[in-house]
Amino acid sequence: MQPKMTKRQFLQSIGAVSGVATMYRSMNALGMASPTTAGTTQFQLTPASGYGTRVVILGAGVSGLVAAYELSKAGFDCTVLEATGRAGGRNLTARSGDVIREEDSRQWVDFDAEDHLYVNLGPARLPYHHTAILGYCREFGVDLEVFTNDNRAAFFHNQDRFDGPVVARQVMTDTRGYIAELLAKAVNRNALDSELTGEDKEMILDLLRSYGDLDPDDLYVGTSRGGHLGPHVHAGLAPGEVNDPLDLSQLLRSDFWQYKLHFSQFLDQNPTLLQPVGGMDAIVAAFEERVESLIAYRCIVTSIRKTSDGVRIAYRRRRGRRSVLEADFAICTIPAPVLRDIRNNFSPETQTAIESIEFSKAVKIGFQAQRRFWEEDHAIYGGISWTDQDITQIWYPAYGYHREKGIILGAYIWDPDPGLRYSEMAPSERLQAAIAEGELIHPGYATELESGVSRAWPKVRFQRGGWPESYEPPEQLREPDGRIYFAGDQLSALPGWQEGAALAAQAAVTAIHERVMMT
Repeated sequence: MQPKMTKRQFLQSIGAVSGVATMYRSMNALGMASPTTAGTTQFQLTPASGYGTRVVILGAGVSGLVAAYELSKAGFDCTVLEATGRAGGRNLTARSGDVIREEDSRQWVDFDAEDHLYVNLGPARLPYHHTAILGYCREFGVDLEVFTNDNRAAFFHNQDRFDGPVVARQVMTDTRGYIAELLAKAVNRNALDSELTGEDKEMILDLLRSYGDLDPDDLYVGTSRGGHLGPHVHAGLAPGEVNDPLDLSQLLRSDFWQYKLHFSQFLDQNPTLLQPVGGMDAIVAAFEERVESLIAYRCIVTSIRKTSDGVRIAYRRRRGRRSVLEADFAICTIPAPVLRDIRNNFSPETQTAIESIEFSKAVKIGFQAQRRFWEEDHAIYGGISWTDQDITQIWYPAYGYHREKGIILGAYIWDPDPGLRYSEMAPSERLQAAIAEGELIHPGYATELESGVSRAWPKVRFQRGGWPESYEPPEQLREPDGRIYFAGDQLSALPGWQEGAALAAQAAVTAIHERVMMT
């Protein structure tokens, strides 16, 4: 009679035949996996489970920091190799005295040294449902405040329509009103009788009258929701006259409705959004307090190799000193555009998957303004104005209200052509180009601005782009290549979001943890 197979032997045989991912699913089914899973706010590996196991983490961005924090808590011996002199990766907040380095330039940030004069040149908002990264904010005591994404007082601007920028509240209310009127006409003409019962017909007409603020004849003739004529948006001391509706033909021929009009309806742009008080890098600082002793800065990885029982990482230190680090496992968070050029012995499938990832051409530009003209002149408190020019967006700070000065984000670009155009400019040229385009939204813009700084992510040596353009990461990279695991937002369906980076790190450390528990 054959000896009885243990659960561990059974799972090891599954892993040998079907792969690690299948083994992990089997462990979950048998109740042998760790009690929490990636994505929960109380992520926790089995305490002391990693003693005697060495892991090297490539990159000290948010994903690398999460991996180092979680593994070290469980007793793993971790080393983080970071190519630059700072942690955080694309999480970058610029303040007075900072130096912003790109491949062919340096910029000195000459904002005034006040706590509210900063700009987030990387991620800048945290959706309420990004529970992994918000869980770390809660755990570490990172103070949060509301980030205003959608502001009806901001502007929509299309160079060929309306002879200038249009206030967002009017674009939104007029579009809604016209749609309600057209649908009400269809209902009244019995065009939808096959779809509606008599009772439903009356109810939907009531809905449309309320939704679009239609008049008694079910026509849209304007609404106070879009604001009033005169010096005030509101009616004032006496009933005011509402603005005339925008021309429907002009609305249809503008680019507003393509996605700008419903931008806040995208799940990751839904309110409430949040931001750390004082800058997004407060999250990085909180991680650094806990894992900085594990990070080796200015260590440029030159080779990644699988060995028979682990990994061997070659890297170059400052002044050209070369070193080799061997470990039981590696977690690689290096952005794909950088990783593809590092010597390795990855499988052909892994290398093909890495080469398939293309990064966005993201550029951000921040300006210090001598007065908060957006608040004083337009009552804009946070939010975003849109334009069909290269700069794409202007962001107004959702902090420092009514202070003397403020930082306005004068461009947030991600489309390839404008991103490349701005990336190829010298930093001073970017500022001038963004000011010229901003002038069409805010006349007199140039006279309001004192200084500026830009970040062209395609020109950043160890980043080479903003974030993966695809929301479908390669399946091949979700599996380890030998003992090398991959992480970063590039391995998530949330590219560009810190939540994606955190979830990918949690998935990688869970996989390593379960693999160690099986041995």
